[in-house]
Amino acid sequence: MSITVDAVKEALKKVIEPDLKKDIITLDLVEDIKVDGNKISFVVKIYNPAMHAKKRMQEALEFQLERAFGKDIDAEIALQPLPKDKEPEVRSVMSNVKNIIAVASGKGGVGKSTITSNLAAGLAKLGYKVGLVDADIYGPSAPTMFDVVGQRPQGVEKDGKTLIQPVESYGVKILSIGFFADPDQAVVWRGPMATKALNQMFKDADWGELDFMIVDLPPGTGDVHLTLVQNVPLTGAIIVSTPQEVALADARKGINMFRMDSLKVPVLGIVENMAYFTPAELPDNKYYIFGQDGAKNLAEAMDVPLLAQIPLIQSVRESGDVGRPAVLQDNTPSSKVFDEFVRKFVTALKLKG
Repeated sequence: MSITVDAVKEALKKVIEPDLKKDIITLDLVEDIKVDGNKISFVVKIYNPAMHAKKRMQEALEFQLERAFGKDIDAEIALQPLPKDKEPEVRSVMSNVKNIIAVASGKGGVGKSTITSNLAAGLAKLGYKVGLVDADIYGPSAPTMFDVVGQRPQGVEKDGKTLIQPVESYGVKILSIGFFADPDQAVVWRGPMATKALNQMFKDADWGELDFMIVDLPPGTGDVHLTLVQNVPLTGAIIVSTPQEVALADARKGINMFRMDSLKVPVLGIVENMAYFTPAELPDNKYYIFGQDGAKNLAEAMDVPLLAQIPLIQSVRESGDVGRPAVLQDNTPSSKVFDEFVRKFVTALKLKG
């Protein structure tokens, strides 16, 4: 079979974009096809920039070309991220949600889920319609922090399709992997399995109209993060860190991940958690157990706002354990700190817009 541009297009019609569920020619993802004898070169715009997804796409392209033209072809394939303004089908996901905010940390154990739950509850306290996706696959904590452990989301029929009905607590609609697994069961999933489960919480759930969707990401900067960030139209991200250098180093990586050319998600600010400790009997004293102003200095160095310095307060931990976010405990030192954080977040979002 002679190799022509039209013949190459015909071969590539058999390559399906796994997230968009159509072939890459129909989706107009193939550009700049050139043929010179047995040499073929072209560019493919890919929706998912994660390493495993790129590898699968490369293998699928090479397989279909060899199947059509034989193993003697010399194919030069460039995979490039799909610009977000060319994703109308995907951008229809969560179209009733005004703002989707990712809360991330490069390192585990810095209190990211505590910050997420108090942000969500604090926004609901101000009268906003709020949803929360607990995307921390391997350590889901939203059921505990919102006192809904043991609850199971129900199915609801809508437009001929069965959707997941989020669980609601304190005015926040919640979905978490924790609802679908035994609390003592370890979730041992590879990246693609985790990604598929998370996508269902976004695409197959009846969220209704929301002002804010807060997404509690897993710690780190792996394939799951890239896939998840690419699969929903994020408005911005918040980075959580403690003041010590071992956490700040990973926080830098988190900021740089969102600033990647393939993502370009605005970083709305940094939250410094466990910034200092003040004993109840010495209310004017501050003890900087993990170092002083580490995240504040990082925010200045990376030109992002510092949204809050949350002190190490026993009541914050106790509130999380009993399932009532500290921001809801009116007129307490912890609620005042989180109220100020929520106000600064809303201001940062308005400035960004």
